[in-house]
Amino acid sequence: MNKKIFAVAAVLACFSLTAIFGQTQTNPPAAEGQPAVQTQAPAGNASAGMKYIAAGLAVGIACIGGGMAVGKIGAAAMGAMAENADLSGKALPFVGLAEGICLWGFLVGLLIIIM
Repeated sequence: MNKKIFAVAAVLACFSLTAIFGQTQTNPPAAEGQPAVQTQAPAGNASAGMKYIAAGLAVGIACIGGGMAVGKIGAAAMGAMAENADLSGKALPFVGLAEGICLWGFLVGLLIIIM
């Protein structure tokens, strides 16, 4: 279990570094006889990259947590329904509630990107 979490964290770190350092601005080549003009990247580049990282983390962590919750609740619900079939109407809504965690994470990520 810890190896999976470490692998997910490593992939997120690689994508984060790519998002931060991948936003560079290249200058067009100077015409002959004119000096090269050096410009700096706009100040918003770093914050734009951080915005996408925050949205990705919001969705990723919510989906990982929701998946873990659905796995445990689903297994318990199936075990309860195997012993008593009348419990299906009472157990399955809890699985749906756990899936809602992923939807809230997606909504937060979407709001981060839009705003």
